[in-house]
Amino acid sequence: MLASMTLIVIGDVAAKLLSQRGNSPIFVAWTRFALASVVLLPFCGLTRTDAPALRDPRILLRTLFIMGGICMILTALRTEPVANTFGAFFVGPVVAYVLSGWLLRERITLARTVLLGMSFIGVLLVVKPGFGTTVGMGFAILAGIFHGFYVVSTRWIAPLYRPRLLLISQLVIGGVLLAPFGMAARPDNLTVVAFILITISALGSAFGNLLLVKLSQSTPSSVIAPLIYTQLIPATILGYLIFLDWPDWISFTGLAVIFAAGIASLALSRR
Repeated sequence: MLASMTLIVIGDVAAKLLSQRGNSPIFVAWTRFALASVVLLPFCGLTRTDAPALRDPRILLRTLFIMGGICMILTALRTEPVANTFGAFFVGPVVAYVLSGWLLRERITLARTVLLGMSFIGVLLVVKPGFGTTVGMGFAILAGIFHGFYVVSTRWIAPLYRPRLLLISQLVIGGVLLAPFGMAARPDNLTVVAFILITISALGSAFGNLLLVKLSQSTPSSVIAPLIYTQLIPATILGYLIFLDWPDWISFTGLAVIFAAGIASLALSRR
């Protein structure tokens, strides 16, 4: 799980470096979907019987949510520190928890509600609403909201399709839908360094998510979900090592609260 989260953060760090070189977030998002779909297609075991899934409106809706989330977080990373962006992004589990209880009738418990309330307080400390909140933080929050909807839509249709089919469907459909916008935003001259960063961005995200899919085959989702908070560790470390971005004490406190709430949720789920 830690390897998966680290790979995903490495992909987003490469995307931030690309944006600092003047590349559009839409172009970076498109290359991530397109290249990842090409690389992972041989591992997904697709057959002709899987073709109808690509026309399922629920599959399309789920893909739109992940597309929105990735475009929003890549836009946020243009101006915001990596750790702070991921801290604001973690409004997503709160959104998923509320929607799952409302739409999917999943069980709501007092202990889980309290822990997610703590997590939301941590997000507020990172975002600092009303006290210098930036546009980038707004995009990070939107990314989290999109991801919360994506998680719920995945739970909605997960019993109907194989995990690897769900993964490749979002990559292929996302690559096709973003192609016109990505091509329009492509740089005039793509340097070797930019191509390397695009590859790292796409493959980091792709193999990080592939590890998640493989892990879900043997580990309950109640154990996997809280471990997503380990993403904050590589996000903070890599943000400092590469960009010299270190959260201020308020943001750092918020990140610590979010991480502690996630670990407590893991202990609760295991018990």
